[in-house]
Amino acid sequence: MISKDMLELLFRSASMQRWNDHIRPHTGFSELDKQAHKMVFAYILAKTEESDRGTSIDWQHLIEGGIFEFLQRSILTDLKPDVFHKLMDHKSQELNAWVIVQIQPCVESIKGDFLQKLNHYLFIPDYSFLEKRILKAAHYLATNWEFEIIHHLNKGFFGLERTSQSIANEVEEFYDLAGVQKFVLGKKTRNFMDLVGQLRFQQRWAQSPRVPETSVLGHMLIVAILCYLFSVEIGAGSKRIYNNFFAGLFHDLPEVLTRDIVSPVKRSVEGLEELIKEIEKEQFAERIMPLLPRQWHKEVVYFLEDEFQSKAVIDGHLLLCSSEQISTEYDCDEFNPLDGELVRICDQLAAYIEASMSIIYGIKAPDLIKGKNQIYAINADTQICGISFKGYFDYYLS
Repeated sequence: MISKDMLELLFRSASMQRWNDHIRPHTGFSELDKQAHKMVFAYILAKTEESDRGTSIDWQHLIEGGIFEFLQRSILTDLKPDVFHKLMDHKSQELNAWVIVQIQPCVESIKGDFLQKLNHYLFIPDYSFLEKRILKAAHYLATNWEFEIIHHLNKGFFGLERTSQSIANEVEEFYDLAGVQKFVLGKKTRNFMDLVGQLRFQQRWAQSPRVPETSVLGHMLIVAILCYLFSVEIGAGSKRIYNNFFAGLFHDLPEVLTRDIVSPVKRSVEGLEELIKEIEKEQFAERIMPLLPRQWHKEVVYFLEDEFQSKAVIDGHLLLCSSEQISTEYDCDEFNPLDGELVRICDQLAAYIEASMSIIYGIKAPDLIKGKNQIYAINADTQICGISFKGYFDYYLS
């Protein structure tokens, strides 16, 4: 069973503020937001390498590498980037050894050789070499996206131009990647990532004060990581893990067009939730899909339509089914399996933890208490492929 410490470690970065020695927006600049934006960049870069150059990407290594780097950064707190990179240049072995000691109690119960892979990723330079390079490029592109906002707000600050040149130089190191070239030179990819970036500034539980605050984009990454962890727990195959992770990462992407409409409002009028879904679908097709290469459209639609319904593709036809059916009949890459049921429960569990942690910290807004109780009542008894989720909800029952 995944430990409570692991779940809370995922949320730790929501309290870590980036660029906190600069004028910056109040929201959208947490380490969690940065890591979430980075993983969308990584998807774009890796898909571009795959589709434009026929490069073979080990997607599970990319997903795991992103999670490993996220956990590493959560442990090493909010060191300034130049200090962090200098320390890693000179003391990486010692720092990573310390990171392992801190993380091990949280992750040792995770299946799929998680701890062994984490050690390999941190200590073996050639392990996942290409995937590490894509993630590093994604890191600098996400940093550059932030800095463009910081630069505008801090114009004239001493040292700002030096930081600007340093980031530009780092991005230039990755111009050999087709996706980096497209982002720097083109408009469509940049516009798409700008839209994704707007989800940094859309707050979850917007009607209630809450600590730590989390954005829609940060929530999407938490859901994606939970999807990975539970996919590994049930012994899912590689394509199933890929689909579950990225379906989790993109599941709230249409909210950039409609904003986060809270569930009580959606359910207050009969048929309203379905109408909102239809509006999201239409606007997504009109405004977001044209920003992505046409050959990716089918996959993105697969992630987002009926996002909470488990499914597979049989002889070219979509089959809506249960996750249990996937485990027994369709857990092969050829069937393109996706556990929408798992995405849904991870979404609900993430929301439950968001409310619970704020209540623990003393922010006991009525909407949070009511929301927490409703989520528990509806979801705590959920079981998927042998996993009972009650224990995870009960971590925060008191």
